[in-house]
Parts: sequence; structure tokens; C-alpha cells
Amino acid sequence: MRKKWLAILACIAMVATLFAGCGGSDSSGGDSEGSDMKVGFIFLHDENSTYDLNFINAAKAAGKELGIPEENIILKTNVPEGQECYETAADLADSGCGIIFADSFGHEDYMIQAAQEFPDVQFCHATGTKAHTEKLDNYHNAFASIYEGRFLAGVAAGMKLNEMIEKGEIKKEEAKIGYIGAYTYAEVVSGYTSFFLGARHECPSATMEVTFTGSWYDETAEKEAANKLMDNKCVLISQHADSMGAPTACESRGVPDVSYNGSTKDAAPNTYIISSRIDWTPYFVYAIKAAQAGEAIDVDWTGTLQTKSVLLTELNEDVAAKGTQDEIDKITKELEDGSLHVFDTSAFTVEGKNLDSYKADVDTDADYTPDTEVISDGYFHESEYRAAPYFDLRIDGIKLLDEAY
Repeated sequence: MRKKWLAILACIAMVATLFAGCGGSDSSGGDSEGSDMKVGFIFLHDENSTYDLNFINAAKAAGKELGIPEENIILKTNVPEGQECYETAADLADSGCGIIFADSFGHEDYMIQAAQEFPDVQFCHATGTKAHTEKLDNYHNAFASIYEGRFLAGVAAGMKLNEMIEKGEIKKEEAKIGYIGAYTYAEVVSGYTSFFLGARHECPSATMEVTFTGSWYDETAEKEAANKLMDNKCVLISQHADSMGAPTACESRGVPDVSYNGSTKDAAPNTYIISSRIDWTPYFVYAIKAAQAGEAIDVDWTGTLQTKSVLLTELNEDVAAKGTQDEIDKITKELEDGSLHVFDTSAFTVEGKNLDSYKADVDTDADYTPDTEVISDGYFHESEYRAAPYFDLRIDGIKLLDEAY
């Protein structure tokens, strides 16, 4: 009798398996609609960081666009750039996540460690540099041509400087920008340089001072840095750091500010001009759909203005110079059609000289050894040989107040 029931149960299980193969949900492939794949996200900070909030919003937007149930979008915040990242990634993999994203540069080695241990899970890391040399089928890097967004934000800054000069508020030689950077990484160097070149595109007399905080998110340090720069007679402030420290310092002193990763207009309505940011939604949607379908994900993915991955927030017309939006629209078209390049070598010098050749450290190593020629056709080809920035030139017109980080 017992054998008879076991045979019946076996038949039922076989029929269920056959039906499951005829259109049921499949966590390892198939189209996105109806998929029960879990997706994990690892964030360095939480919603209080403009950088991480930008990622969090994109994760939620991608889940909504793909129809993934909220409970299958797992967000892990305040994960340090250390072994905790590996442990979090491993926990997400063990919990059934088919694809896992991390958002901070220092997460990379721990994401690679997790990718090696869980070969059936896809691991995607924003801002990283090693995917193209690690050659793991399940480990990927992504970034965007944010240098174009920063250049456009710099255009808005340059036009504001021109307005201040025309109104007699400053002299041409006083058009000095202050910039707060987190670290001296190429990503930060690329960012402040592209912003400066955008400002100089409009205001040729502009100069810039840069100071570093040694942290991606430190509100006190960023506020102190902004005040130091303003004390140094910087008349406009921008940043590559993630707190509200600089914008609130600028608002209290009435100094124009260009933010990063999102609008700070609510906190600084009288000084905020504009912000550039990466919209990670297109990448998240692309990578998740590929993972669901069992398709390969790009080793290095670079979002652009055309993919709507590089965006500007709404211009604060109450603070911006007249005509700024028209100028931004004009230059956006030039960037998109290739008639203008952010790092046009005729637009800057290094120690008084224009460059026609430069080898960058594209294949990351501990000694930052130059390995790839990146100047051709009259411009530095940023984010083309790998997604993450590698522009690390110190160009004339920018003074670094410290290089401790």
C-alpha cells in the first residue's frame, strides 16, 4: 500500500514539474514580468547621504519599472567599505538574491570575494575598476559619463560668475571657485576638472581651489571646508562629497552653490543653482533584465547623456544667471553630437603645455602604473577604456590646498 502511494505522489510531482516548465515563474531566467528573482543592494550610507539616496531612489524605481514585488528588492544601508560588505553580499546571496549591486568604490574587493564564492549570482559594482582585469563571468563594473554632467553644471557656474562680474560684485580676477572633494581618487579629479572646464568655457578668468575631507560623508568636515574656501575669497562653491554641509554653509553666507547628486534647493533656496547626478535606474533595469534572462551583462557599462543616465536637476532660476538654461541646452547638444568634448586638450594646459599624449592607469594596480594611451583626436578619452574615471591630470588654473587624502 505504501509503495502504491509513493508511486502516486511521484506522478503528481512529475506533472507539477512539467506544468512549472510551461510558463511559471523562474528566478533564474525568463522575462521580468512575474519573475520572483530577489535583487540585493548594498549602500555605504543611508538616505541622509545625497549619494546613497540617489542610488536608493534608482533601486526602487527599477523595481517598480520591472514589476518586481517590493519584498524582493532588498536594501542594505550603512555597509562599511570592509569585510562587512562581503558578509552582507554573502547573506544576500544565501537569501536567494540572483543579482547584487554595491554602490561605493571601497566595496569592490569584497564584492569580488563574494563573486568568487557564489558563481551562480551576478555581482554589479558601481564606480569600481577591476572587472575588466578580474575576468569573472559574474562580476561587473558600471559608471556613467558624469564628467559631462559636471561640465554642464560648470557652465551654469561660469555664467553666474560672469553675472557677478557684470554687476560689479567681483572683478574678473576674483572669479575664484571653491571645490570640496572627498579623496584624491581619479573619480574626484575627473569631477572637479570637468566642472572647472565647464566654468571656464563661459568665464575664461575663472580659477579654482580644491580641498579634501578624507570622507565621502562628513557634514561637519564639509561645512568647515566650505567655510575655509569662502574665507579664502572663493565666490562660488561646488563639491564631490555627499552631505548637506557645504550647501547649508553657502546659504548662511549668501554664496552661490552648485551641488551634486540631487537638488538642495529646499535647504538653500537663495544660493543653490543646479546639480548634476547619475540616474542609475537605466543600468539597474538593464542588468536585472539580463540576469533574469540568463544573458551576459557588460563587464564595463557606461551610461551617457543619451541613455538618460547623466542628468541635471531643475535649474533654480531665482539664483542662476539669465540665459543659463538656453546655454546648457545648446552645449548639451554639442556634447551629444560630438562637436564638443569635455577634455578637449586645447582647452587646458599642464605646467603650461598642451598635451597630445598621456598614458593613464586603466588596468588598476597597487602602484597606479600608466598602461593605456588615452589622448587621441584632440581630446582625453575619459570612461571609454573602462567605465570608471581615470582622468588624474593636475591642470593649470586649479590649486590643491592639500593632498592628504
